[in-house]
Amino acid sequence: MRAMELVRSTDGVVLALHDLGGGGDPVLLVHATGFCGRIWDPVAAHLDGLRRWAPDLRAHGRTPRPPGASVDWRRIATDVLATVDHLGIDGIAAVGHSMGGACLLLAEVDRPGTFGQLYLYDPVVPLEPPGPDSAPNQLAAGARRRRDTFPSRQAAIDNFGAKPPFDVLAPESLWAYVDHGFESQEDGSVRLRCRPADEAETYEGGSLHHVADRLAEVACPVTIAHGVPEEGRPSAWAPEVARRLPQGRELVFEQLGHFGPLQEPATIATSILDAFGTR
Repeated sequence: MRAMELVRSTDGVVLALHDLGGGGDPVLLVHATGFCGRIWDPVAAHLDGLRRWAPDLRAHGRTPRPPGASVDWRRIATDVLATVDHLGIDGIAAVGHSMGGACLLLAEVDRPGTFGQLYLYDPVVPLEPPGPDSAPNQLAAGARRRRDTFPSRQAAIDNFGAKPPFDVLAPESLWAYVDHGFESQEDGSVRLRCRPADEAETYEGGSLHHVADRLAEVACPVTIAHGVPEEGRPSAWAPEVARRLPQGRELVFEQLGHFGPLQEPATIATSILDAFGTR
């Protein structure tokens, strides 16, 4: 079993920080909305030469959301900074997926120099704030409808593996999601650790953090990776996000979508090692 440490953050949040092993230069792996730190296990397995750490951000995985704790992404970014402070590593490299990528950028602009280099896959960085006529957040609506209890882990795997969007996940990624993202109940059933209401509220914060306005402040090298561009999604904004970063670089995976790190863990791991000059 992987080692887990507890890290105090803001708003009374106590983070679960997972030691994913390895040796060499340290790297922080930050998950997307609805997932947890151990979702990175399949990618981490291929990150030879790196010492890997992955937190469960507030309301996700083994990090519960205390009553009244905010899931505003600027507050979630303080979880990232608390993790870096706990590790005590200046200029650590970090990898983020979706929300995780945006929160890494928020952490860096809040405290410049925190990271030595970043690799962000489909970071949620809207270029314009939502207007009064913006459509309802479909991801939040879907999260509120999400089934959160199953009679067994295998039943959860069978359910998610048979329909979008999880049907594109590699088997090892789907297993990591169900194995670590669900908790066992006394009756033998399993329940999603990230509660649907918390997941929905977290999604709703994705358009409100405005880190796009501060990208010029990010001085470290940043790789912005994404899959096939989809209108209105992070992959469509990615080229402009990379352009606004002083040391931004765009990397496109034509065969992947928003869940790229979970679709082809080995491919993304190789790309991370190349970006960080580890291979």
